[in-house]
Amino acid sequence: MAQEFELIAKTFMGLEPVLAKELTQLGANNIQIGRRMVSFTGDKETMYRANFQLRTAIRILKPISHFKALSADDVYEKVKAIDWEQYLSLDKTFAVDSVVFSEEFKHSKFVSYKVKDAIVDQFREKTGKRPNISVANPDIRLNMHIAEDNCTLSLDSSGESLHRRGYRQESVEAPLNEVLAAGMILMTGWQGDTDFIDPMCGSGTIVIEAALIARNIAPGVFRKEFAFEKWPDFDSNLFDEIYNDDSQEREFKHHVYGYDVDMKAVNTARLNVKAAGLSADVTVNEADFKDFVQPANKSIIVMNPPYGERISTPDLLGTYRMIGERLKHQFLNNDAWVLSYREECFEQIGLKPSIKIPLYNGSLECEFRKYQIFDGKLKDFRSEGGIVQTDEEKKQMSEKRRFKKDRGDFKKRLDEQEENEDSDIRTFKFHSLERKPFQQQDKKGGRRERNYDDWSGNKGGHERFDRSGRERYGKKEGRERFDKGGNAKKRFDRNKDRRNNNGYRHDDED
Repeated sequence: MAQEFELIAKTFMGLEPVLAKELTQLGANNIQIGRRMVSFTGDKETMYRANFQLRTAIRILKPISHFKALSADDVYEKVKAIDWEQYLSLDKTFAVDSVVFSEEFKHSKFVSYKVKDAIVDQFREKTGKRPNISVANPDIRLNMHIAEDNCTLSLDSSGESLHRRGYRQESVEAPLNEVLAAGMILMTGWQGDTDFIDPMCGSGTIVIEAALIARNIAPGVFRKEFAFEKWPDFDSNLFDEIYNDDSQEREFKHHVYGYDVDMKAVNTARLNVKAAGLSADVTVNEADFKDFVQPANKSIIVMNPPYGERISTPDLLGTYRMIGERLKHQFLNNDAWVLSYREECFEQIGLKPSIKIPLYNGSLECEFRKYQIFDGKLKDFRSEGGIVQTDEEKKQMSEKRRFKKDRGDFKKRLDEQEENEDSDIRTFKFHSLERKPFQQQDKKGGRRERNYDDWSGNKGGHERFDRSGRERYGKKEGRERFDKGGNAKKRFDRNKDRRNNNGYRHDDED
């Protein structure tokens, strides 16, 4: 039986319950929800799958030592006592990232230096030589977490933050974080059973994450590498099996639509959708939500309109009045979810939400609200069997009390190094709201602008793999993944067999 060990999945404030549910579905054991993290236990396969399949995790840590320390010297001695030859050799580089919430330890970088010194000194005393530091691309990444005098030193199995999926070719300025986008969609309970609409899609993050969820495609499938691939005990055969297993992917019988008033954002979203190989499932067009009309099919809207923060909008409150008007008159018998920041903006929508879920978008304390749009009065809707709030949604609402209790402490910590590293969304901006004609979807019952050439070239479907489970496309040898125009050429090679198979995955070049 495979050995189980402790693991920690980090996430954003407000997404902890969603991440815990993902871990349960993954088969993890001993799941415990914490602040911006979920701890669990699992074996090596669980750790690989957590990195590869979780949509709401920022990174996966493997703790190797827990200890108490009252001073920097205590940290040095405890770290030096670890047998580092288990994890590191002289020909490997390493880096240390520290997160500190303590009165005793004021500076996270100072803690990182003490950890580094302890490791280097141990090797010097044993061998007369020392391993080198590499901040940009280390072989081994370490994470030190200190809360008062409680210290946890972990191996970082992810490397680059997991929100960097790898499909993003271009972006509008400071786009919505992929982990937050996926978490929002999972909170709605949508699994691809209706059409999906984002009427203010920006660079396409929400619509791409929606299509990946609908198809049940693992978000890690686009990434170049994970940190655990450089570990001494890396099992390449096991990870190859996980990487090439598409047995859980499913058919998507509906469609995802993205719209934006900014043609630059539309072109960016289209490029990202194509890079993700999802043009058969996602259509992006230029349109203004003020001209939105009732969709032909059952649909859900998930949208992230401007907040009036870090962006100039001519009539912010008017924009939210327009959103409410469009939903009320042109989205009957459907559900809409809106993420926003200001209470006065929500008030302008003029509709009563059935659920309010607190979420942090970077440093902004936002709410994710659900609006059930029905014709007539709420009393009549309920008398006809309509459900305003499901049991799951009631559970999510109960998290709001815990969230408010924790948020004061969280705000004090926003300037910490961890937040700077993992929350790229803190300085986001949104597209403009100039008004342009809205193009109605599905006028003749068909779908527009489907591109079947991203994967197999088979216009009959969205097939990506041959019978052996390997990808069909990508005809050029070599490790280059993009040509000069930014188009994907070949999936990153993980071993010789895959090179011979000529497959590729896309990755983020940022």
